[in-house]
Amino acid sequence: MMKNNEIAVMRAVALCFKPYLKPEEAIIYCNLARTRLALKCQEYGVYKTASGCYKKEDLDLILSGGSTKIEEAAKKIKLGR
Repeated sequence: MMKNNEIAVMRAVALCFKPYLKPEEAIIYCNLARTRLALKCQEYGVYKTASGCYKKEDLDLILSGGSTKIEEAAKKIKLGR
């Protein structure tokens, strides 16, 4: 019989290999609270799919700390002449 700790570790490993994550799994994967995850997703332009899941590739963008879509758009704007 498997112990609770072993089951938790197996779920965590399986979570790392899934291409789409449910909101609860995304919270665990990103190590953020629900409201903080929602703010980060809005900031980076990450949205849920039609089935209500997040793409893991999009969540990796948040975790990498790269530039947000707002920052990228601001760099493209030419000011002055």
